[in-house]
Amino acid sequence: MAETQEKHLFSFQELAEALVKKQGLHEGLWAVYVEFGIGAANFNTKEDRKEYVPAAIVPVKSVGLLRSPEENNLTVDASKVNPKTTAKAKASKSKRKRT
Repeated sequence: MAETQEKHLFSFQELAEALVKKQGLHEGLWAVYVEFGIGAANFNTKEDRKEYVPAAIVPVKSVGLLRSPEENNLTVDASKVNPKTTAKAKASKSKRKRT
């Protein structure tokens, strides 16, 4: 029997939220940004014969955030998903930890 692989899939907005928090961003609209590369190779289409076709190879070079002028399915609002904590909120949090 084939071994199953565990998967954890994320929406673009979930990915954007995690990256916004990782970067410590607290304001603005931020979108998932993917940078692709392009390469080419000759690909053998028949194992038993030397029959090749040109093929494109498109690797993902990087994934990041890009400030966005409008909301869409790729964006999150940093002020909502990663609001700044006030000094008052920080003090309240530290009091709860001590008790």
